[in-house]
Amino acid sequence: MAGFKWISAQIAAGLLLTGALAAPAPQVSDVASAAPGITPSSTPVVPVVVEEEAAELDFAAQFVEELIANATEAEEEYLESTKKRSLLGSLLCKQDDDLLVNLGYAKYQGYSDSGAGLNYWKGIRYAAAPTGSLRWKPPKTPPVESGLPVHLANSFGPTCPQAYPAVPGVPYIPGDEDCLFLNVYAPAGARGLPVLVWIHGGGYGFGDGRQDMAEIINANNKGFIVVSIQYRLGAFGFLSSGEVRDKGVVNAGLLDQAFALAWIKLHICKFGGDPLSVTISGESAGASSVMYHGLAVNGGLGSLLFDKSIAASPYLPFQYRFDATVPTSKYYAFSTAAGCPSTGDVLACLRGKDTTTLQQANFAVTQAATYGYWAFYPVTDNVYITSLPSTQLSAGRVNGKKLLVGANANEGPLFVPPVIATEADVTWWLTQEFPNLSPAQLTSILAANPNSAPTDPSAPRFETSGTSGPNALSVSGGANGQQQRANNIHAEATFVCPAYWMADAYTSSTKSAFYYQWSVPFAWHGSDVAAYFGPATENLGSDITLAFRRIWGNFVTTGNPSIPNTVANGASAPSPSAANPASAWPVWSESAPKLVNLNQTGGVPYEFTTQWGVPVTQFRAPGTQNAISVADATAWEGGRGSRCDFYLGLAPSIPA
Repeated sequence: MAGFKWISAQIAAGLLLTGALAAPAPQVSDVASAAPGITPSSTPVVPVVVEEEAAELDFAAQFVEELIANATEAEEEYLESTKKRSLLGSLLCKQDDDLLVNLGYAKYQGYSDSGAGLNYWKGIRYAAAPTGSLRWKPPKTPPVESGLPVHLANSFGPTCPQAYPAVPGVPYIPGDEDCLFLNVYAPAGARGLPVLVWIHGGGYGFGDGRQDMAEIINANNKGFIVVSIQYRLGAFGFLSSGEVRDKGVVNAGLLDQAFALAWIKLHICKFGGDPLSVTISGESAGASSVMYHGLAVNGGLGSLLFDKSIAASPYLPFQYRFDATVPTSKYYAFSTAAGCPSTGDVLACLRGKDTTTLQQANFAVTQAATYGYWAFYPVTDNVYITSLPSTQLSAGRVNGKKLLVGANANEGPLFVPPVIATEADVTWWLTQEFPNLSPAQLTSILAANPNSAPTDPSAPRFETSGTSGPNALSVSGGANGQQQRANNIHAEATFVCPAYWMADAYTSSTKSAFYYQWSVPFAWHGSDVAAYFGPATENLGSDITLAFRRIWGNFVTTGNPSIPNTVANGASAPSPSAANPASAWPVWSESAPKLVNLNQTGGVPYEFTTQWGVPVTQFRAPGTQNAISVADATAWEGGRGSRCDFYLGLAPSIPA
């Protein structure tokens, strides 16, 4: 299969546009007359850009134009090659027995793990090092290495520069700007298997792509391939201002992800993967990234880069325009911390700084942010991201065909100061949480989340049922009173309601969504990752982890998360074959939305201390059993549906 035209062009000269002008996002529509085997709904039109017009495009617009054009070409060539192969009775997408993969610019030697029955390729470079003059530029294909040397793909690439969120006492973490690497995990002898892409979380400022994928692959009978990716973080990936956009790109980290998806489109066949069956997935900021790729280019990409999405706890605190006051102030705070001026050619100064200086500046600006936040986030760039998520999701303008989305029972406490005792504390915290909202709007949040009880550390704390009795406005296994009120406000406004909005966006005749809540105590933000990927934490029974892994796996391979009764109930259930709601998972409907609640009962209680110092009760084997149910998502937790409608009305002011 021939490579992208843009690869040879970038290898020869790179993206050398200068004096770029702001330009509108490229207009993308469905193909009116598609190539054989390509449906009009899945392949976007690529505008023809003559040489004179190309000079008018900014860096991001040029990148997106080329991304669309060349991914489309790769798809057409793949389909044509598949047609020819089928006539000869052979399969196009399969691994070579020697596990040596030629990427055109370098070769990578994979290795086999006989115990897991998997083949691994770790530390594959998918883009050139974004250092020096390539800082805050679009990702580009690595230069061709003389003689195409063979790299042993047996260790992870370096992690990107990053920082912990703004929490007192966290340490500085050094990283390496040369970090655009990915990893491939494939069953031995893979042939034309579906592909799961993992985008790590971490608030767009933290994390890496080193999550091991052996457990989820093997729990699903080795039915798919997994690719995990890294992308630029913090100021390196999300620095934004008018100057950055004029002389480079904002949302560089998102463009890295898009570039990796295009890389998968071109190369995954060599590992035994099917480039037309790609599911993108992520948790927290990774799930938010999944959302953004669903929104990319105003939802005009169709299924060009992926056809299915999994979003676990999508993170949406706010999204400003690229040149708004907030991102611009962060830009100049970063330049000052790095020893650069706040006038003149600031970006040139930053590009000339050593990496340690920039990383320390990233840490300093991040630690000055509001508690639990990072300093740098995706923005509306008018090219890849053209609208507020709340607006575009409401309009249903999204890429891909199917979505599995969910949130955890206790998303909030990791990000809320654990010192809230009174309503006055909540009111003050709201001014920090939502700095753009008016006093009247903040008062409306309190009214939408009624709770008059003060926080009482000696009062009972327990998980709610979601359907009756006390609800998440007042109590959880980790808090009560005003602390829980704040925790739940943050949870719903930032994670849960964006998940509801995403599900709503995929309710059309050609799209579908499935929704879940992860409720195994203590279901705090991020605790679900151990369930579907492993290693399982002490509170996770083997039955619930197998069920969750099969839910993901079935969605990747079939587009439906439903699992057999025996798996949903678990081997330890009194009647493993009894009817279980997860075996006929309801499709999300705006008029009557249903969620599947993933929980377990029984077990031996024990105390666990959270990262924020609060003791909670968890339960471990023996005695744990799956408890999976279906519930009305609108009525859930005392009317969550109406509160999500309320936050949707506030979203333009947040902005989100």
